[in-house]
Amino acid sequence: MCSFLPINAKECKSRGWDTVDFVYVTGDAYVDHPSFGVSIISRVLENEGFKVAILSQPNWKNDSDFTQFGTPRLGFLVTAGNIDSMVAHYTAAKKIRRDDAYTPGGKAGKRPDRAVTVYSKIIKRLYPASPLIIGGLEASLRRFAHYDYWADKIMPSVLIDSGADILIYGMGEKQIVQIARRLDSGESVNSLTDIKGTCYAVDVRDTPYRGVEVPSFENCVNSKKEYAKSVRTEQDEQDHIRGRAVRQRHGKLMLVQNEPMPPLETEELDKVYSLPYMRSYHPSYEPLGSVPGIEEVRFSITHNRGCYGGCNFCSIQFHQGRYVTSRSKESIVNEAKLISKMPGFKGYIHDIGGPTANFRRPSCDIQLSKGLCKGKKCLAPKPCPNLIADHSEYLDILRSVRSLPNIKKVFIRSGIRYDYLLQDKDDTFFKELVKYHVSGQLKVAPEHCSAAVLDKMGKPHIEAYIEFSKRYFSYTNSVHKEQYLVPYLMSSHPGSTLDDAIELACFLKKNHIRPEQVQDFYPTPGTISTCMFYTGLDPYTMEPVYVAKTSHEKAMQRALLQYYDPKKRELCEEALRRAHRQDLIGSGKNCLIPPAPRQYNKNKRPVYGKKQTGKRKTK
Repeated sequence: MCSFLPINAKECKSRGWDTVDFVYVTGDAYVDHPSFGVSIISRVLENEGFKVAILSQPNWKNDSDFTQFGTPRLGFLVTAGNIDSMVAHYTAAKKIRRDDAYTPGGKAGKRPDRAVTVYSKIIKRLYPASPLIIGGLEASLRRFAHYDYWADKIMPSVLIDSGADILIYGMGEKQIVQIARRLDSGESVNSLTDIKGTCYAVDVRDTPYRGVEVPSFENCVNSKKEYAKSVRTEQDEQDHIRGRAVRQRHGKLMLVQNEPMPPLETEELDKVYSLPYMRSYHPSYEPLGSVPGIEEVRFSITHNRGCYGGCNFCSIQFHQGRYVTSRSKESIVNEAKLISKMPGFKGYIHDIGGPTANFRRPSCDIQLSKGLCKGKKCLAPKPCPNLIADHSEYLDILRSVRSLPNIKKVFIRSGIRYDYLLQDKDDTFFKELVKYHVSGQLKVAPEHCSAAVLDKMGKPHIEAYIEFSKRYFSYTNSVHKEQYLVPYLMSSHPGSTLDDAIELACFLKKNHIRPEQVQDFYPTPGTISTCMFYTGLDPYTMEPVYVAKTSHEKAMQRALLQYYDPKKRELCEEALRRAHRQDLIGSGKNCLIPPAPRQYNKNKRPVYGKKQTGKRKTK
């Protein structure tokens, strides 16, 4: 009978386990759903015959949580959870978040800052002889010397910092199976230095001289130019076909990243997603108010991995990789049938998606044998001539799922690449997307309108969005629906000046777009954009990049994107005057903001323009 894996010693005993093979420590609540990395890795190990106990959100201020299972037979596994622990704790303005979607009841503060390092040091102190393997997004993105936005400095590889034995980067299923089997056969963890998709550290005298070496941690600390060079090489080698091993010296130790592990192929993905997940959070969380992070994905299906979109601010290309693989139609339909029988299902599949919902295969056939092009993007600034744009397979899957009994609607919420969609000469998918798969509004990500900023983002130019929006509303009107486009926009990305922010504000006004939310650029570890933010250099050209770093300038850029909000008026006026764009202050149709208020009405609201008659409270 399918059940949750044990989360404490009592549950281990109820299974008749005197010991476990692995203790899996995570900064998230235990949610046994294939959208959670811990769930996938633990079920993969279980399928291989290993006993895994889940130690969820342990109290790092007390050793008792870490010792309750005793010494695991094969070792400890550590992850911060589905997202970086610092992102989970802090906003882009470095303010403490009030909640945490991956914690019971949404309560904040249940994991430490830099959770992988904190958990690992505790384990190494308590169980120094036990193998320790770290993985997940936090470990993967911090595997080299990296800029830490919250500390505002270059920090060493998390492998070195944590004292772990092996770091798994990427999705990790193949790596963990190889590690588990070899540990089970009696091999020492120190001998596991040849597994793709992993990092390890050795004395510099034992450095394996293959692959390429990047500037050392010390050089990255002392030179922003050296750090930019390091980031470029690290990014360029993340291809499983042509990628080489990468070395980086940290004092007397050499960090070695082995070549990337090939991604799971269709049959392997199908097997992973067919494992016996409970598809919910552990029942012990029910009295605490459930786990909010499950709600969006509970009735969703992941059909692909990887993204060749390659946005510079996105961590996917450095973690999952740019090479796209996908599940079979049969596997997806079977999961949809399973979901349709789940408690609480009301007939709506919330998503059939992934990093980019409308990708089903690599962008071109060249990738199949030669890998992705080094230093180039498939879609930006313009689509590559070799791009194969075909939605027929994805469309067939959507049609099949939405025709199943008990399924009323199938939505696409994880985002589509509209620039890729426009390259498909057959508009059948576009029309059916509008007719069947939009839940009132479709979210897309133009991010900006300035060509200079979009180039630094690695995004297509705004003309693609304009063309897409025209066709979207044309198709929407043809089926007599009232549906909207919700554009994601980003302020203060490297390369964005006040002039660029003003250009975006004018674009928004001209196109009658009033974003309710605007995302400030968030410098997360491991991305190209974060490198630009720290160094002020484009790592691919080594040319200077303008960076808005003060909180006040960031606030001005953000305010301009919501120029229509009276609360943002003063910041907008300051920004416009700084940029010598007073022509945009006034009552003309092209102006962004009205003149400064001369007086206030009886409700203490500002009155703009000509002086008003009658009794008023004036400044």
